[in-house]
Amino acid sequence: MLTAMLTELQKKSAQAIVNIFETGKIKGDYGHVTLLPKDPGHLTYGRSQTTLASGNLHLLIKAYCEAKGAKGATALRPYLDRLASRDLTLDQDTTLRALLQQAGIDPVMHAVQDAFFDRVYWTPALQAASLVGIASALGTCVVYDSKIHGSWVALRDQTTKRHGEAKTIGENNWVTQYVKERGAWLANHANALLQKTAYRMDAFKKLIEAGKWDLSLPFRVRGILVDQEAFSVAAPVIVSAHDKTERTLLLKTPPMKGADVKALQQALVKAGFASPVHGIFDLATDKAVKQYQQNKGLKPDGVIGPASRSAMGI
Repeated sequence: MLTAMLTELQKKSAQAIVNIFETGKIKGDYGHVTLLPKDPGHLTYGRSQTTLASGNLHLLIKAYCEAKGAKGATALRPYLDRLASRDLTLDQDTTLRALLQQAGIDPVMHAVQDAFFDRVYWTPALQAASLVGIASALGTCVVYDSKIHGSWVALRDQTTKRHGEAKTIGENNWVTQYVKERGAWLANHANALLQKTAYRMDAFKKLIEAGKWDLSLPFRVRGILVDQEAFSVAAPVIVSAHDKTERTLLLKTPPMKGADVKALQQALVKAGFASPVHGIFDLATDKAVKQYQQNKGLKPDGVIGPASRSAMGI
């Protein structure tokens, strides 16, 4: 299995590409709040636009409120319970939007977001890339973009089914085919807003055609020159493609049930951990999850979020 060994500059370049997709800025916009009608992610926020509907907005704001010296913590803390329950009425809460924008100015929020997006999206993207045999900077960036934008697993499996595994057809060929598959999927999506985000794959196609597999500088993305200087362009369309069935799984009362829980249990069994396979997140499942996380060097909290999902390939 290949593992991406990217330099710090390659990491920054990859993240700059997705920041441009999300906020139109190379370094991102830490206070950027977006709400578009029919966006399945609902209220989105921050440098890489995490969403209310995914539950990750709650995790980000919780981390900020717990950070030492967070200037906006007192005002945002009362919203934590509603964020945790994914209360969609928050879409229309103008006070919350103003507080989020103000917090985006706080250097503490910058540090929290950088750490949060690395943990929730970048590191899982490295793991996901490794699982399919991707080691290049551009290939890793494609995976990272899908982790943030959503529906990586479905398009990964579709590409492999139609074209073969990366180890068989070659990494560059597989990534090229994935970009084509995802581009077509976005362009023909039932959600008209998602159709407009096919520009992300158009940008990757241009980088592939230019042979920028190592993301060597300089290069352009949506009219922005990525080098030592940044040029601004009109803000792009921002909308989440996350599958609404991709829940954060954990032990709770009443217990969580469903096909996603069953898929988790099947993954645990496949990995060699004793777990029932009945689609109910019970104490036995919780124990198996914690054992798996401990074994894989993950935080053994029993919570199946982006990092654990990526490690399991589900």
